[in-house]
Amino acid sequence: MSRGSPATERPEDGAGLDPATRFRIQTVEFAGAVARPGGPVPGVLPQVAFSGRSNVGKSSLINRLLGRNRSQVARVSATPGKTQEINFYRITAREGTRGYEFFLVDLPGYGFARAPLEVRRRWRPLIESYLAGTPQLRGVVQLIDARHGPSAEDHRMLEYLSLTGLPTLFALTKVDKLTSTQRAHKLDEAITALGIDPEQAVPFSAQTGEGRDELLESIHTLLTEEGL
Repeated sequence: MSRGSPATERPEDGAGLDPATRFRIQTVEFAGAVARPGGPVPGVLPQVAFSGRSNVGKSSLINRLLGRNRSQVARVSATPGKTQEINFYRITAREGTRGYEFFLVDLPGYGFARAPLEVRRRWRPLIESYLAGTPQLRGVVQLIDARHGPSAEDHRMLEYLSLTGLPTLFALTKVDKLTSTQRAHKLDEAITALGIDPEQAVPFSAQTGEGRDELLESIHTLLTEEGL
């Protein structure tokens, strides 16, 4: 996944305006990237980070979440593990008359076995230095493939997140690829394997938009709970 255009972009008409959610994305702008541990971030805004394996569908989820279904912000790559830096997107949003500004932070996808060894060695310190050293970070959205449940790499990430104490929400991706018979079993199986309450998990489909409103409201909660 490579970063998008630096120009400010608005969600496509109608995106984020569903009456089920009052928290609406207004503008999206690529703000910068960090390629080395401890590198300077592009500002001091509140931040919400998105984490997951390289083939979990993170780019597709981000594009759907931000309402960028036709003109993508986070580009969907045919080569998992391509992103080697942390990308920051400046978001403006509104709830009624109240405005919000924050960074959506796209962490490099981990766990791609065919990535060069040197690249894989850089992922962990880059991600961990960001998670541990960013006081503006309000929480993490951890993506898990609903079809397969958490991998060994996912469990290692969760162990690290538990050490940081960061609020963590789980997006169970690609639920549209499950049959109606598989769905309940697979979701229950993933939640059990993660050891979380069902309320911490949001079934999500980048294809249908299922889970978008719930995830936006969860981000809104992260921002307001910390007194933005």
